Amino acid sequence: MHILTTTLTTTLTTILAQASDNQEVAAFGALLALIAGFGMILVAGIVVVTLIGMWKVFTKAGEPGWAVLVPVYNIIVLLRVAGLPWYWVFTPLILIIPLLGAIAYLAWIVWVHHRISTNFGQGVGFTIGLTLLGPIFWLILGFGSSKYVAEQPAQA
Repeated sequence: MHILTTTLTTTLTTILAQASDNQEVAAFGALLALIAGFGMILVAGIVVVTLIGMWKVFTKAGEPGWAVLVPVYNIIVLLRVAGLPWYWVFTPLILIIPLLGAIAYLAWIVWVHHRISTNFGQGVGFTIGLTLLGPIFWLILGFGSSKYVAEQPAQA
């Protein structure tokens, strides 16, 4: 990540310095690149923390933890942990509908989080936390004392 940040900063600074002999413009470009680099590092950290928490939650629910790393399959496993049918994996396609699709997708996310919360013996407050502060609440759910109380799904 450091290499990417350094490369981005150097490239942007060089381009801006060549476009204008004004050093202030080049310095401003370097500052913007530095801020973008820190932002990318922050986002990467949030993603890693979320993946660790979800891995532990999947393991607690009797599912393979590595499933969190596989696109689409991780949503299927998440739905299984929530006690919802696998074909709900197509629900995010509702985003195709402008505005109403985004509202429906948000409602779907809250519903899935609520089902997961209740399957671990938590309430509505935990659902709100899982939805708004996901990385922290995935860690709490995964490493906390709550147990998966939902019925184990039948394996085909």
